[in-house]
Amino acid sequence: MERIASLLPSTTEIVCALGLGPQLVGRSHECDFPPEVEALPVLTESKLDPRAASHQIDDRVKQLVREGLSIYRVDAERLRALAPSVVLTQEQCDVCAASPKDVEAALADWTGGRPRVVSLAPCTLADVWGDLVTVATALGVPERGETLAERLASRITDVSERTLRIRPRPRVAAIEWTEPLMAAGNWMPELIALAGGSNLFGETGIHSPWLEWEALRAADPDVIAVLPCGFDLARTRREMAPLAAKPGWGELRAVRAGKVFLTDGNQYFNRPGPRLVESLEILAEILHPTEFPAKHLGTGWEPYA
Repeated sequence: MERIASLLPSTTEIVCALGLGPQLVGRSHECDFPPEVEALPVLTESKLDPRAASHQIDDRVKQLVREGLSIYRVDAERLRALAPSVVLTQEQCDVCAASPKDVEAALADWTGGRPRVVSLAPCTLADVWGDLVTVATALGVPERGETLAERLASRITDVSERTLRIRPRPRVAAIEWTEPLMAAGNWMPELIALAGGSNLFGETGIHSPWLEWEALRAADPDVIAVLPCGFDLARTRREMAPLAAKPGWGELRAVRAGKVFLTDGNQYFNRPGPRLVESLEILAEILHPTEFPAKHLGTGWEPYA
């Protein structure tokens, strides 16, 4: 039986969705779902102040990158003491979580019995579903990964078939960071399309792009969905002030129509794991409220007013 150290919230969720939660021996400081994983030893910490404003976090990230420094620390001593046989991490985004480089640095002094490092780099929904199988295979239960991927794909089909013929399709601006502005890329354009929307910024499979305010203003979206990376609903609301203070904010079509929505990006949209299906359902509720009951209102999303 494998001893698993998961250094990424999404891989922790995948492990638990595969029914292997009891084999987890350690987690990242951000792993918080399902709730029982919070009892596990914490193996990482961030060099960023989570209480800082969006622009301050961005400034600090850019400073660390300029200096060639990692944004995360891995507790090498605790990792060794826990003696995992498998370490799950990612190489998709150095800002999001500990990277293979961070893990290898933590393992540098190990002379025997080094764990296998499984690193993921999802950029599309297909990548995410493939990662379910990758993790399951690495943990010796490939059939569970295939079954989980099929079950999630079926739920996506249920939503997409209902939105396929909906017209008109609202034009959506998905905002992944508020100061400075960043649009959402990677799997988000796919989710918007599946939910019955037309994505305005960001490309499928490409990292999230910076966004000029004037470009957003000129596009004048029908719907604005705000899903800052790492922020829950309450924090997202607090970080809206700089965006709402932009010249012409009140004149935007989405603002005038009451079609600006805050989401829990931390729990849903930013995590490339099983709950991207719930993320799709949230978008469908936002975009087509007459077709989809608001099951996630108050937990996954809320209107901005």
